Amino acid sequence: MTDLLAPDLLATFDALFAEAEAAGEPDPTAMTLASADAGGRPAARTVLLKAHDARGFVLYTHLDGRKGRELQANPQAALLFHWPRVRDGVQVRIEGDVEIVADDEADAYFASRPRGSQVGAWASLQSETLASRDTFEVRIARFEQEFEGREVPRPPRWGGFRVIPRAVEFWYGAQYRLHERWLHERGADGTWSKRMLYP
Repeated sequence: MTDLLAPDLLATFDALFAEAEAAGEPDPTAMTLASADAGGRPAARTVLLKAHDARGFVLYTHLDGRKGRELQANPQAALLFHWPRVRDGVQVRIEGDVEIVADDEADAYFASRPRGSQVGAWASLQSETLASRDTFEVRIARFEQEFEGREVPRPPRWGGFRVIPRAVEFWYGAQYRLHERWLHERGADGTWSKRMLYP
């Protein structure tokens, strides 16, 4: 796949991410993911950024959970990073199309997770009704026993989504709400343009 993110745009994100780490943000990878179902009804939740490069921004989840179903039925999403400890507050807003990451990428990431998280991915029927916490604990114990003494494979319906940006806004906070906003947009020909917005 051709790289889609302009090098200067990626460099700006990486520099701000490094500032967020240095500033002591509790989790710089935390981002709001907004999606919508096939009927256009929106939902938002906080998820974690697990990879990013010139192809886009990646998160992992159960493909059959609510957000997984929404991202497949309506493969468009928005991401929001908010780092209040950076400068006078920084937000990065990303909007774009969504694709499922390749199996080899998902396998590699799943293998890097703590074993407890791997087992949990098998035990959780994400977003489905849970009768009691005990029911979940029983499922966790079942899969711990099933995979005892061997590596935990990636569940067949657990994977990653990549948000492929078509618009990225860097929002820099300022006194009196006189913020500085820079919007980058990708045209149909793949080239990026940049313009400033009123706060």
